[in-house]
Amino acid sequence: MSAPSLAFDPVIHPPARLQIMAVLATVQDAEFAMLRRTADISDSVLSKHLSALAEAGYVRLRKAAQDGRQRTWASITRSGRAAFRGHVAALQALAGVVSETEEVDEPLPVQV
Repeated sequence: MSAPSLAFDPVIHPPARLQIMAVLATVQDAEFAMLRRTADISDSVLSKHLSALAEAGYVRLRKAAQDGRQRTWASITRSGRAAFRGHVAALQALAGVVSETEEVDEPLPVQV
């Protein structure tokens, strides 16, 4: 059996970006601080990840004042949603290949 062609998206693949995209795929928009807490990363790291996603056209960033402070909100774009779905499908296909292999393979003998 040959493995399916996997369409991993190198922009989305890093774990923090995958988490960010997963959150944005389920909400209209998300505030910077919520994304930072969810991904458990620093402001500077989140800012770099959001910039990379925005540069790829996957995320739209919006800045506005709220409670006297400048805030940043992120939302997923149509192309970002399509890229995220494709990336998730590739991960699911890979997981399926691994599951099929585990059913067929016998465990390796342990040598002491």
